[in-house]
Amino acid sequence: CTHARVNLVTKDLFRKYPDVRAFAHADLSEMEQDVKSTGFFRNKARALIDMSQDILAKHGGEVPRTIEELTELRGVGRKTANVLLGNAFDIPGMVVDTHVRRITNLLGLTEQQDAVKIEFELMELIPKTWWTVSSHLFILHGRKTCIARRPACAECAIRDLCPSADPA
Repeated sequence: CTHARVNLVTKDLFRKYPDVRAFAHADLSEMEQDVKSTGFFRNKARALIDMSQDILAKHGGEVPRTIEELTELRGVGRKTANVLLGNAFDIPGMVVDTHVRRITNLLGLTEQQDAVKIEFELMELIPKTWWTVSSHLFILHGRKTCIARRPACAECAIRDLCPSADPA
């Protein structure tokens, strides 16, 4: 599923379910239809409802603002928690997705393949104030320039820093 597709679906979801209570009380089959175009819709629908129920029951309807509390919610892993912290609350979070893993491996910043290990290694290398921004930059670079199947090394702005770049 593309980032653009997720953004379209998300906008419609928040229009239909304006608060955590609406998500928590949503009909599962209806939620599945609402998120069907994003793939893995059954898991996502269940996770959205479960997570919302947890937020209501354990946090009085307020979305938690720590990685520990967020990852205790059903269906929320470290990646989702870090996305939420950085983008919704402006709290630094190091998001590691497939693009971040690939780019940081290619740049020689880590040799790890496990997202959590990469996250912690990058947190040691990158100042905390840059965690969210650097995640966005790695992801954007992976989507637009250093594409997995056809990296555009000739047009890459950081080619000189990349030990994996194609020779000129």
